[in-house]
Amino acid sequence: MFRGCRIGVRRALESGEAGGGGSARGRRRGTGRKRRRAAGRSRPCALKRAARRACILAGALSALWGGSVAQATDEIQVYDSVINDPGEWSLQLHANYAIEGRTQPDFRGGIVPNHALQGTPEFAYGVKDWWELGLYWPYAVTNTGEFMDGGVKLRTLFVAPHAKERTWLLGLNFELGYDPPAFAEERWNLEIRPILGYRTGRDEFIVNPILDMALDKHDYTADFAPCARYAHALAGTWKVGIEHYADVGPLYRSNPGNQQAQTTFAIVEWSYGSLDLHFGIGHGWTPASDETIAKAIVGFPL
Repeated sequence: MFRGCRIGVRRALESGEAGGGGSARGRRRGTGRKRRRAAGRSRPCALKRAARRACILAGALSALWGGSVAQATDEIQVYDSVINDPGEWSLQLHANYAIEGRTQPDFRGGIVPNHALQGTPEFAYGVKDWWELGLYWPYAVTNTGEFMDGGVKLRTLFVAPHAKERTWLLGLNFELGYDPPAFAEERWNLEIRPILGYRTGRDEFIVNPILDMALDKHDYTADFAPCARYAHALAGTWKVGIEHYADVGPLYRSNPGNQQAQTTFAIVEWSYGSLDLHFGIGHGWTPASDETIAKAIVGFPL
């Protein structure tokens, strides 16, 4: 399942996420964000060095840790390092629905993905031109119509400033969440999400090599759930593209192919004034993936 980028095997509810990506946070974090002002701001070299070191440390730790992190899915999105200007608030509404999903939960007591809706409101605040904070309140509506509270998540996102004006995109996101029993096997979970991207002309390519960790376990298990996005800008404010989300299992020993979650989305994005819309339809390629998933993200400044 996904999580921003994780898909299926670990998630109780794959209600079709998808950040993913693009305008919807571009993750595209651009969704619901005002276009960044081009006022001259100095590039924080120290921040870049810190981000690189954190990525190296995360990779080194993952090589030592194994296991999988079974969680439900509240957003399906690829992050693109576009954040709010300092002092700006924004809200994104994520919703994912498993049109044709798996009929068994990912773990005992978990939510059955098939015909389940999952999502979250996401509040974001720009602290600096290189730093943004976020708050999530995940939820799910099961295939029996029951509404379930999905706990709470906090994130802190560090980026190279002015992503809209850059050719190369760089960022690092840390997300700490508390998940109720129906949403995850463990109560406390951590996501580490590097953001690497390249933009030229009308085209952009972004990857998020995500690491998910269950903090409750004594061995601090880690799971590798990468996602990627290619998008092409059309006339006006439209974009079309493809996103792919995977959950391959422990980084140092991937699960067999039929136990990995692999889902590809066709996406379309549209901006109207300060309103950003992102829609996607996804197809799962393995038994560990949901067959058909729909996702939507609506973003706007507050």
